[in-house]
Amino acid sequence: MVDHFEHYYAMIMAGGGGKRLWPMSRQETPKQMLPLVEDRSMFKVSVDRLAPLFPPERIYVVTGEGYVERLRADASSIPDENFIVEPSGKDSGPAAALGLTVIQQRDPQAVVAILTADHHIAQEDAFRDVLSAACEIAHEQDFVVTLGISPSFPSTGFGYIQRGNHLGEQRNFDYYNSLGFTEKPRADVAIRYLRSGQYSWNSGMFIWTVKRAMYEFERQQPKMYEQLRKLAPVVDTPTYQETLATLWEDIDRISLDYAVMEQAESMCVIPIDIGWNDIGSWGALYDILQRDLSGNRVRGDHADDSIRIDTQETLVMSDKMVVTIGVRDIVIVETEDAILVCHKDRTQEVKQAVGEMKAKNLSQYL
Repeated sequence: MVDHFEHYYAMIMAGGGGKRLWPMSRQETPKQMLPLVEDRSMFKVSVDRLAPLFPPERIYVVTGEGYVERLRADASSIPDENFIVEPSGKDSGPAAALGLTVIQQRDPQAVVAILTADHHIAQEDAFRDVLSAACEIAHEQDFVVTLGISPSFPSTGFGYIQRGNHLGEQRNFDYYNSLGFTEKPRADVAIRYLRSGQYSWNSGMFIWTVKRAMYEFERQQPKMYEQLRKLAPVVDTPTYQETLATLWEDIDRISLDYAVMEQAESMCVIPIDIGWNDIGSWGALYDILQRDLSGNRVRGDHADDSIRIDTQETLVMSDKMVVTIGVRDIVIVETEDAILVCHKDRTQEVKQAVGEMKAKNLSQYL
């Protein structure tokens, strides 16, 4: 590893989310706490794949008060003081700024990789290799480095990053000037992006020095920057929690992309193909699970006993005995108090159903 490796940190964003994965993903058990792909939770998988690149003492987790104890239990090797707890959810912008404030106070030379707690990455060795390259680029050239996923189809569910000039190569990874972000496009625009070969999906993973990060927050979000600057001197002191609770009430809710990334200076992108999937819906989960000869995937306590007659391309997530007859392209998800049945092509609309439950005050199902 390079000489400055001891200043490289991973910060896992592990707040709430996952409405499209209802009824398993709930407010109390968001998708990062669920064993969706294997027997470990998505969060535990995210932590484990960082080794040996980042030892536990250089892994930070930003999460909410309602989740921190379960996440600590899932990753007991990470020091307690590395769990940075938001008093309430304010979206990813303030969460990232809070984590960066704490890390900068402890190590002003830090290079921080902002990562996710709920994405699937099939090629873990390649992922660690590109993180090493990204940290080196951020440290040596002071770029904001983003990992861009090579698109495999014209998705309308992801944001896109346009590549500009080729800037160089690091650890056999090419990196390019970033020409900016585009939000989720229409289908015809997504097709044009794919054909051009100039665009990558926005993975939501960013690597930068804390100095560069705070420069961007000061430049683009001066109010938030000034609020959190008051917190920095009391990090690791008895007044930290009280100070944080007081200032957090006035922090505005905003995503990290909108807060600083879309207008960040000196940004570059590394296009990669690492078997990435954000598992943003049941359809996305189906795409990465191993399936039988008829294209079906069944997970649960009685998966081996399930009966599937004339059933194709179907996903069943249930701990009960499930029998399917004459169905195709269906998703069936069963929990103790709810059942979801929908067409596999319409799993993005589960979020709409969750919204309707909220509007009807059906909080017991949320």
